[in-house]
Amino acid sequence: MLSIILFGPPGSGKGTQSKKITNKFDLVHISTGEILRKEIEKQSPIGIEAQKLIDDGNYVTDNMALEIIRGELNRNASAKGFVFDGFPRTIYQAENFSKILSNHKNDIDLMISIEVDHTEIIERLTQRAKESGRPDDRQKEIIQKRIEIYNHRTAKVGDYYKSLGKFESINGNGEIDVIFDEICRAIEKYI
Repeated sequence: MLSIILFGPPGSGKGTQSKKITNKFDLVHISTGEILRKEIEKQSPIGIEAQKLIDDGNYVTDNMALEIIRGELNRNASAKGFVFDGFPRTIYQAENFSKILSNHKNDIDLMISIEVDHTEIIERLTQRAKESGRPDDRQKEIIQKRIEIYNHRTAKVGDYYKSLGKFESINGNGEIDVIFDEICRAIEKYI
């Protein structure tokens, strides 16, 4: 079973690249962001709670994110593998994620970090807000706060996977297909 984390700041292309990876390697794409947007749309209890946090530019709580992942793993127990998009975001999540995966006789094979220049991130998120209407991409202050949270809290998760020897950094500036080819080369080293 192949399990990959696609990691990077907001606007780095995790969602786009995750979809391409899942198609090529026949994996299940698990995006906490997509799941939360669906829950918000349904106005479920978790969606209402998540909406309040996201509106302020914050991430959902660690336990909320872990429960979402646990549920998705249970729903996809027969999958050949997974691409986790936007998770884990904290060291606590990463450590507990390992425990959840071991219950499914699984482990993370690789974290791929998509590195993108700050100005490119702002440009991509601004464009994405126009195209998709995603509310978390509409206000520059919220975008900036999400990037700051990533830089000060989430980026440390990369160090955690680096210490385990399961980390590859990819240049995320440039054309989607060129970035995808580089990601595929990184994955193929681990399979």
